[in-house]
Amino acid sequence: MNNTRFLGAALVAAGLLSAVGCTVAREQSTVGQAIDDTAITTQVKTRFAESPAVSAMAIKVETLHGVVQLSGFAKSEAERNAAASIARGVPNVKSVRNDIIVKP
Repeated sequence: MNNTRFLGAALVAAGLLSAVGCTVAREQSTVGQAIDDTAITTQVKTRFAESPAVSAMAIKVETLHGVVQLSGFAKSEAERNAAASIARGVPNVKSVRNDIIVKP
């Protein structure tokens, strides 16, 4: 179980780091800001993968200028709230926009 979470977190991190160049061209003002935002996103996704309360695969994380946006689906309000709480606990997060929808 732990190996699966580690592998998932590693794949997420690799994907996010490879996307830095596209982010700068599209929305970021500097390469440094893009790297900071990518690091925040990676940390949030890694913490999701380590948490038994949150499905890292069902929740999308995007960061722009330190503002984390969560989207996707949660099984419960508790999972939705846990995801936001985890994201707020990551260093350099300015705010969290929680757009996660709870499945009925």
